Amino acid sequence: MSTAPDLARQRPPFAELLRAWRSSRKLSQLDLALASRISQRHLSFLESGRARPSREMVLQLAEALDVPLRERNALLNAAGFAALYRHSSLDDPVMRPVREALELLLRHHEPNPAAVVDREWNLVTGNAALHRVFSLAGDLQAMWRRTCGDGPRNVLRLMFHPQGFRPWIVNFEEAGLVVLNRTRREAAASGNTALHALLDEVLAYPGIPAAWRLPQLAPAPPPVLPFALARDGLRLNLFSMISTFGTPQDVTTDELRVESFFPADAASAELLAALAAGA
Repeated sequence: MSTAPDLARQRPPFAELLRAWRSSRKLSQLDLALASRISQRHLSFLESGRARPSREMVLQLAEALDVPLRERNALLNAAGFAALYRHSSLDDPVMRPVREALELLLRHHEPNPAAVVDREWNLVTGNAALHRVFSLAGDLQAMWRRTCGDGPRNVLRLMFHPQGFRPWIVNFEEAGLVVLNRTRREAAASGNTALHALLDEVLAYPGIPAAWRLPQLAPAPPPVLPFALARDGLRLNLFSMISTFGTPQDVTTDELRVESFFPADAASAELLAALAAGA
């Protein structure tokens, strides 16, 4: 007679993934069955491997679970179907409207900084204002090398590394904790193991409070979180807004986000304008 562990080992890849996604979303089988418009019995059979899903059923469940497009492809593959969503390079001709939209957003946000990052905080592109602000902390190219080596330019590493931007963030204890908790939520929502690994890396940096390794409760936050930078008598207070593509149908557009920074006071607006004028 098979034991419960034996049955778990026999469960097909799709059934394992489906169960993992339902657990990560903290849904009961009944909750997911109702959201997917199927019977709880059918869902139980899918999770145990006693039933095989159709392609349409995989997509129906993925939609109900709000699974990111990259992971929807993984679910399809695990069920024996070809991936549905393309993963195009931004240089691909089909992505020209996306590139032009991003360039327009970045250009029109001047003299305020804006960045395009992927789901692991790697910098895809940024406007000139972003580089001017980053350069306030010193030699930007040297900072990238110290924090990221020869790998992708990663904004999370740059912010948290002791030889990166961290020494110039006046309110790091407040802003760092908020960014960490936000990244934890993103990692949990996407099931992104690389993002979890990045979190572990930055939490191991010297000077990061050990207590931050667990989600921290914070007092009632203000309407926006200020991001205060100071060096050599200059102080810049910013807050940010994140934009994403609506109804993306490509893995790349699903994972890109634009973080636009705004001056939090008149003095910061004047400083950003002065930096642009002196560029």
